Amino acid sequence: MSAKTINQYIDHTNINPKATKEEIIKTCDEAKKYQLRGVCIRPKWVKLVATELKGTGIKTVVLIDDPIGDSPHEKRIETCKKAIKDGANDLDVVVNIPDIKHERWTAIEKDLKKICSLGDSKIIIGSGFLTDEEIAKVSQIVKKAGAICVKTATEKDPLENREMKEKANHLKIMRENAPGLLIKASGKVKTLKDIKMMIKAGADIIGSSSGVAIIKKSKN
Repeated sequence: MSAKTINQYIDHTNINPKATKEEIIKTCDEAKKYQLRGVCIRPKWVKLVATELKGTGIKTVVLIDDPIGDSPHEKRIETCKKAIKDGANDLDVVVNIPDIKHERWTAIEKDLKKICSLGDSKIIIGSGFLTDEEIAKVSQIVKKAGAICVKTATEKDPLENREMKEKANHLKIMRENAPGLLIKASGKVKTLKDIKMMIKAGADIIGSSSGVAIIKKSKN
């Protein structure tokens, strides 16, 4: 697997709440140097990142409502609208995980349909919090809602790095229940071995803060 192939999978991620402007610009510079798929940041940095990446073809990706997606619906919509106005290409939005646990499927679908109508949405289901049955059900809803992608987790994923095989199993369930959607693996994906396992399991996109180190390793 070539480095060029790997780089096209990676959303280079810097969602550290304490990240500085200089650190976000560095993340963008790294994405440009290695021609990564996108740069994933928090909403406050969307305008800056969109400016830094203008004309590069690299996507501005924004993480919304982590870690468990439990903000009120209208606040979620407002945040998504502002992100798009500021220049976001992809909305990486956490589904309301408490609603999943309480089987509020209608509320989840209504919320996601509105979000997905605003722009390209990659819905984070927090798979490490869920049973296999819940992963299957919510993946079906994400597809029905009109998302472009179903995504495993954020940095708050309960699964540890040593549990990549379990994450790989989640990807397979997501693929089976949301056919035609992109699948994004993220949360503790830190090594070249991890990425290769995720791609083999069906990932189309990899979210990682270790993208540069992974690409350098792949060249050795």
